[in-house]
Amino acid sequence: MKVNDVLRKGEDKVRVLVLRDDACYCIDCSGECMPVWIPTEKLRGYTPDSARAINTDMTLKQKQTAHERYTMIAPMLAFLTDDRERSRIMNRISEERKISKQTLRRYLCRYLVYQDITALAPVMRKTKQELTPDQKNMRWALNKYFYTTKKSSLTEVYVKLLKERYCDAEGNLPAEYPSMRQFRYFEQKYRKQENYLISRNGLKNYQRNDRPLLGEGVQEFAPYIGVGMLDATVCDIYLVNKEGQIVGRPVLVAGADANTSLCLGYSLLWEGGVYSLQQLMLNIVSDKVKLCRTMGISIEAQQWPVSSLPGVMVTDMGSEFIGETFEQITELGISLVNLPSFRPDLKGPVEKLFDLVQETYKDALKGKGVIMPDFQERGAHDYRKDACMTLEEFERIVVRCIIYYNSERIISEYPYTDAMIRAQVRPYACDMWGYKLTEPGTNLIEATRKEIVLTLFPRTEGKFTRYGLKVNRLRYHRDGYKEAYLKGGKEIVAYNPDDVTSVWLKTEMGFEEFRLIETAYDGQTLEQVNVSRKNRKAIVRNEYEESLQAKIRLAAFIETAAEQAAPTGNADIKGIREIRQTERRKKHRNAGEVISNG
Repeated sequence: MKVNDVLRKGEDKVRVLVLRDDACYCIDCSGECMPVWIPTEKLRGYTPDSARAINTDMTLKQKQTAHERYTMIAPMLAFLTDDRERSRIMNRISEERKISKQTLRRYLCRYLVYQDITALAPVMRKTKQELTPDQKNMRWALNKYFYTTKKSSLTEVYVKLLKERYCDAEGNLPAEYPSMRQFRYFEQKYRKQENYLISRNGLKNYQRNDRPLLGEGVQEFAPYIGVGMLDATVCDIYLVNKEGQIVGRPVLVAGADANTSLCLGYSLLWEGGVYSLQQLMLNIVSDKVKLCRTMGISIEAQQWPVSSLPGVMVTDMGSEFIGETFEQITELGISLVNLPSFRPDLKGPVEKLFDLVQETYKDALKGKGVIMPDFQERGAHDYRKDACMTLEEFERIVVRCIIYYNSERIISEYPYTDAMIRAQVRPYACDMWGYKLTEPGTNLIEATRKEIVLTLFPRTEGKFTRYGLKVNRLRYHRDGYKEAYLKGGKEIVAYNPDDVTSVWLKTEMGFEEFRLIETAYDGQTLEQVNVSRKNRKAIVRNEYEESLQAKIRLAAFIETAAEQAAPTGNADIKGIREIRQTERRKKHRNAGEVISNG
């Protein structure tokens, strides 16, 4: 037994405050009475226990009050066992502090029980004020008519409140009803701004335009290079082909590094979908110096220093990104992160790239097919009539904008580290990329063009048969698969919709090519093959009835001939060989006579 030990026996629990040989000065842990001396013999049946303060998380006000109360009882603690002196000090404190002795006694007992200042903190009781009937009606009207996407005004809601909750059957108001001022005060008092914005404008609009922006930006999400953000947009310009015919608006697909905002690559095509993403991946791993040279643009390698795929690709919920075909890119070791739809703020670097490209060429190409903000308004100018640029000409402009974006655009808000400042890293995306390549955490994946194409080809189920590997109802073969042809079975096969000449069987080691057996379809697209089959079926279908009628006529002819050649039953079977030789000579014709007689 020691000082401050808590002892328990049944429902009785005491704390030892002072220890002597024959007695202990103890306080009942119920805290309702002052401590007393208890003979040591009476405590022999008690067992150790615990008593802890209950207010561990206190507000500043609670802490202040707890220390003030402790300051009042602190002088009494030195004379704890001296009842007379302790009472004298309690009387003095009661007069000075204008507080009752009963309250001081309660504070002292509570502290002695728990031996913790936090036990003196007042308990904060949250009392929920009950709404009056009028306030309940106001709450009902606000929830039903005001906090909705219809965005009714407060005045309109107030009228509905009176009409539905206060008017009688004839539409007359009672003598007393809440005023508009009370209604407006109630709404402002209990309004939660987040709920107000979400209920009236929608969650997606709140996340995009109103939510608090408290993070460090994309660098918090991607502290290293190798996190690529992908997106697609329809360019605000109409283009023509080489013959001057209007084609439409091209689709620009691009990827930007989340950390440095460097443009990783692009594809500018007339079609979107997985094909445009395949071309984007091929562009990312291509030699940018050679690519620009084909367009008559000269750059240095460090201006567009990308030749590897990012290890993480961040996309939105666009149809081209969420399909199974694009998800096959993960087989190269790439991780995909799908963002919610309508959240361009979560992929700022690639959105900024689109904005810069569009804003740069719009001013310079006004009157040449560029779409202005009023293009959907009634009576607006038809910008299609202004189109005069081809896709190739426009692509040169896009590439030049990307070069500016990578190597000539100052990034003033990038969070420089001390090491970057010491290294005097210039505030351009390409320079930051080059510096970040030397730091740990870089997440880039090397992949060949062939690997990318085969990985992103669409896939289907192929079936091994005696006639070869059947894919899309075509037959393919490859040496070394005799056992598979005999056993049969189904496998996953990648195919090229633009050329059915080959398919690729997916194995653990990669892809193995199978060649087409039906060479009549070599070099054709899958669509052409299907059209050819459809046309062939149409021809066969058209001749089916005629063929069936001919078969019926043939059967009738054979039956007539059979009736005319009824067997006699007494044919001589001897000398068949000699008879056959005689008949053969009768039917034999000299082919030389045909030459002589022309």
